[in-house]
Amino acid sequence: MSAPREQFSSRIGFILAAAGSAVGIGNLVGFPVNAAKNGGGAFLLMYALFVFFICLPVMIAEMAIGRKTQKEPVGAYKSLSGGSRGWGVAGILGVLTPFMIAVFYMVITVWIFGYIALILSGNLDLLATGDYFTGFVQSEYLFVALLAVAAIVYFILVAGVKDGIEKAAKILMPSLFFMLVLMVIYVLTLENAMAGVKFFLIPDISKLTPSIINSALSQAFFSLSLGMGILITYGSYIDNKTDIVGSAKFVAITDTAVAFTAGLMILPAIFSFDPNIDPEQLSNSGVALIFTFLPKIFLALQVSIGYVGASAIAVCFFLLVFFAAITSLVSIIEVPVSYLVTEKKYNRKKALTFLLMSAGILTVFALVSYGMVDFFSNFMNYAGQNKPFFDVVVDIFYDTILPLNGFLLCVFVSYRWKKHNLSDELAIGNDNYKGSWAEKYINFSLGTFIPVIVLGIFLNTVAQKFFAYSLFGF
Repeated sequence: MSAPREQFSSRIGFILAAAGSAVGIGNLVGFPVNAAKNGGGAFLLMYALFVFFICLPVMIAEMAIGRKTQKEPVGAYKSLSGGSRGWGVAGILGVLTPFMIAVFYMVITVWIFGYIALILSGNLDLLATGDYFTGFVQSEYLFVALLAVAAIVYFILVAGVKDGIEKAAKILMPSLFFMLVLMVIYVLTLENAMAGVKFFLIPDISKLTPSIINSALSQAFFSLSLGMGILITYGSYIDNKTDIVGSAKFVAITDTAVAFTAGLMILPAIFSFDPNIDPEQLSNSGVALIFTFLPKIFLALQVSIGYVGASAIAVCFFLLVFFAAITSLVSIIEVPVSYLVTEKKYNRKKALTFLLMSAGILTVFALVSYGMVDFFSNFMNYAGQNKPFFDVVVDIFYDTILPLNGFLLCVFVSYRWKKHNLSDELAIGNDNYKGSWAEKYINFSLGTFIPVIVLGIFLNTVAQKFFAYSLFGF
């Protein structure tokens, strides 16, 4: 007889944990970069609309599947499809995707950890030099940082859902919000910061193009951790008293608020650093902004607050990003952990040990793929470029498979599990759901235009990433 499934102890615990899964590096850096490159306020407006009208119904459906089945993606699809092999593949993708995403996410977290250590040891000026990052990613000390990050994640996850994930979220998420607000308050006092605020908050509708709309939709989908199996797994840890629709709204609001606040921190800082900067010239990579551009901004602050003060601000920022990365890593790895515990009957320690060892090997491959080992540095060639192992994992499992998983979920909920069953599940804990506009919109959107849009993102991503061709002409 299997042990009873763990549950979050409170609704706020679930909301903070789910928000922690959604709030990550993509919110704190990826969103501001995309906003800067795609029209500022125009991008922000489209992002907010997509979060609540496209992404929220998908989030609600994932949570409902999880609670109904009390299982992770493999078990959930198997249970609700009557053991269908075809839908079993969708479940396997739902577990494999977060496992592989954890590989590159762990590498970025290790880099952040390394930067915190370097700043604390008085090396901010070193980080601000243009080519330092190229040498940093080939440092043998990163393997020590990898062990430290793995230990932190293990410590949180081995404690379980209530005593590990929930407790960590209750500490890290409020700390993240507090530090983020303090950083915003400080940045807004800098000279020329208001130019960045104006660019970010005032939409220029003339800048709305198909490319910006596509970028905003992709950012919204990725930002909320949709298609990763996380929300199915976390949904399996909530009880029947929880209002899924209301909780999902809080998660979406929290995620959007963090992205918005991060924009208020990053964009004014960029404008303050260089009043004449053209935001569209920023690198496409949020990683490049974190590790090459922002240290220059922090070092420039020494003119007004001294080197120690500038280093303190830099440490606060990197701690902020580190907290966000850890909460995301915990939620990402919990999906395959839950699979091994539920489907393979491993105990939690054995599952974690197996996953951290297997994912650890792949993480080492990704870690050495930036110049340490030539085989992994030139792992594949597509779209006319040699790609390191790290980039291949990102291109396949983050940029490409996520929207495919989202499409499969919409089709499954609407045409296999059926909409009336979804409505029955969402009415549990919400007596007013049946007959509400929310029920009508969720059922209609999940069965019509949302899967078409998400499928379009998937197909266009495949064409762009692997064949350097855009299906939509942008």
